[in-house]
Amino acid sequence: MAADKSSCDWRFDSGRPCLDLVATGVGTTGACELLDCAERLADWLLAAGLVPNGTHLDAVDESWVVRFRQLRTGVERLLTAELGGGRGAGGALERVNALASGAPPGLRAVRGSGGKLVRALSADPECGELLAAVARDAVELLTDPVARAGLRRCEADNCRRLYLDTSRGRRRRWCSGEICGNRERVARHRRRAAALAVPDAAVP
Repeated sequence: MAADKSSCDWRFDSGRPCLDLVATGVGTTGACELLDCAERLADWLLAAGLVPNGTHLDAVDESWVVRFRQLRTGVERLLTAELGGGRGAGGALERVNALASGAPPGLRAVRGSGGKLVRALSADPECGELLAAVARDAVELLTDPVARAGLRRCEADNCRRLYLDTSRGRRRRWCSGEICGNRERVARHRRRAAALAVPDAAVP
């Protein structure tokens, strides 16, 4: 299933698949809904590496979109609550746990065109299997003290993305230094330049 937009629209720099799913929502960037149709979801599943290239995704329909958005909401609530001290997630924990208890897609190794072993699925994936894979990733993140300690929210003015800070010293402030970091540095430079600017003397 081909998507209407290029997969280059996606970003996968958060550090975890569950965080990359959360980043497709409106609330994280202020941008438009990125999972707006079945074709876009199929494109995201491939681009995120949740299914190998060449996987048949003809079964993806609007019901899949609804279910992935619901999981996204649950994961975001859990992670936001974790950043706030572990409270206020409502029933999100139960919903994510229920999805995580399912079996992820079965994997097998097959010979690729060059003779090397490549990853393939045992059968065309079902929605519940892929939801389980992402939900399990969220559970692993939330129950891993080291990973959880690196959970951050981008400090850029127009970004709310969640990411894992794996930098030395854990001092990373932005989800991406090349995107939000550059924007903030440019904005800071402009503010300093404006503050130092002296109005031209009035001409008599």
